[in-house]
Amino acid sequence: MEPLKHECGIAMIRLLKPIEYYKEKYGSYSWALKKLYLLMEKQHNRGQEAAGIGVVKLNAMPGSEYVFRERALGTQAIRDIFDKIGPALDKIHAENLPPDVVEREAPFIGEIYLGHLRYSTTGRSGMSYVHPFLRRNNWRSRNLMLCGNFNMTNVDEIFRGVIEKGQHPRIYSDTVMLLEQLGYALDKENHRVYRQYRDVLPEREITRKIEEEIDLEAVLKAAAPTWDGGYVICGATGSGDIFALRDANGIRPAFYFKNDEVVVVASERPVLQTVFNIARRDVEELQPGCAITVNSKGEVNLARILPEGRNQRCSFERIYFSRGSDADIYQERKMLGRLLVPEILEKIGNDIDNTVFSFIPNTAEVAFIGMVEGLQSHLDMLKTEKILKARDRGALTDQRIRDIIGQKLRIEKIAIKDIKLRTFITEGEARDELAAHVYDVSYGCVKNNIDNLVVIDDSIVRGTTLTQSILRILDRLHPKKIIVVSSSPQVRYPDCYGIDMSSLSEFAAFRAAIALLRERGMGDIITRVYERCKEMASLPDELQENCVKAIYAPFSQQEIATKMAEMLTPPDTVAEVRLIFQSLEGLRKAIPGHPGDWYFSGNYPTPGGIRIVNNAFVAFYEKRGVR
Repeated sequence: MEPLKHECGIAMIRLLKPIEYYKEKYGSYSWALKKLYLLMEKQHNRGQEAAGIGVVKLNAMPGSEYVFRERALGTQAIRDIFDKIGPALDKIHAENLPPDVVEREAPFIGEIYLGHLRYSTTGRSGMSYVHPFLRRNNWRSRNLMLCGNFNMTNVDEIFRGVIEKGQHPRIYSDTVMLLEQLGYALDKENHRVYRQYRDVLPEREITRKIEEEIDLEAVLKAAAPTWDGGYVICGATGSGDIFALRDANGIRPAFYFKNDEVVVVASERPVLQTVFNIARRDVEELQPGCAITVNSKGEVNLARILPEGRNQRCSFERIYFSRGSDADIYQERKMLGRLLVPEILEKIGNDIDNTVFSFIPNTAEVAFIGMVEGLQSHLDMLKTEKILKARDRGALTDQRIRDIIGQKLRIEKIAIKDIKLRTFITEGEARDELAAHVYDVSYGCVKNNIDNLVVIDDSIVRGTTLTQSILRILDRLHPKKIIVVSSSPQVRYPDCYGIDMSSLSEFAAFRAAIALLRERGMGDIITRVYERCKEMASLPDELQENCVKAIYAPFSQQEIATKMAEMLTPPDTVAEVRLIFQSLEGLRKAIPGHPGDWYFSGNYPTPGGIRIVNNAFVAFYEKRGVR
């Protein structure tokens, strides 16, 4: 499939022992920094536009820096960051500085570490949008560093709330809005503790009390109820408090590990298992609406910040975004492939002997394994029936047994991901011609005009890669029929919780449904949906409904799949092309613990999501290229 720009990756480490402890036990003051690097590299799949890290020192002397930050742009951002800070760290180790000097003065060696990998979900780019964000102050307890994997659907509302408090944000983005909101709540919490002690303690002692008694849970409870979206937000104060908060519906993923040495949070479970060499049972999922916090004294707490909503853990996370090395995700992806077998057999007329099975590299490989296992089970059943029938007829000879057992699936690596072509150097048709060569094929595996060719992909979203590359190169093998199988259902609706899929016209399924409506003289439905979407704009949250569902309602999944195949097939293609999609029922069977399927069903978990999809249709109808 064409790569999606999607939700980001986060990593957070809080050391619970003095820095000297890690030098003595693990041989390096940079132990935590190395772990942060690994956490980020292992989650590189989640963000390849930019990266950033932040470090807080708790024992720096007044007049010296205690909050360090480094950010970089581009696909090599992680490497660039660590290459930049590396020489200073090498110097620390080469000079064999005593622990107290390292604790007070060494840059990027501290007790708190934040790491972030960015994919833009708004189309905005540049260093101004790279996490972690930092709110500076002369009091350590008012410094706030923030990063997250999130997208808020009610940024306008949050912005108005910030402005009403008299603040003046310098950038209009959900990250800045959250930074200012949380900063305001943190300031109020500072004032609360200050007022408690101002008449009984000197100023310096009050500052120490504030750093010891800041209630981060109160700060989060003051801001989080106003947020509509999917999020995992991590933050740290300059005085040593940290938090990671997950949205109430569990849309975005978060996992943590803690022992007496460290507390670690990351976007994916197997990353923690690998980097810290721990068992799966040692990694906990951060529950929806909850925060894990560590205060300046190193006390760890799990707190409920928001009432838990409906389970809307993201299913696309399991299909595509997360690393397939997670034990559960691996089995789920296999099941997605296996469940497609009956429809595949139907489309090839049960002609296994004259069908070659393959996959589109690289993310569909696990679903392919599941598909092959399902096909093998079917073939084993056929072999058993043939043996029993031959036995009953008295025709079960040694040769007959060998012939039956010798029937095998024809499994080949047909499509090969070739090179990342520099298509920016050309325009128009020349650019499309270069895009057609992103994949190459293995010749000699398909019998000309006899074999069916079945290839599985994890999803079909825009369809541009199919049209420009995959179908063109597969047709060069001269199959009788090309069947492209999607292990996910048809992507019909935009996401607004962290993935750059916001324009309806981008979706091949949507374009197919619109084309069918117009072809069948049902264009009035398009106008009625537009009018209904306009009405929704003025209604309160509780009355919001996804009006765009009416666009798909007149058609079966098969009708839309057939139209998609027609629209996406290049005009000079000789082979017959068919598309197969996972059903919603199959998705829910394969991934029962992650029912968040708004991409496919249109069932958004929050009012903000419904407003987004209705606004997207209005923009489509009015031919406005806006999100």
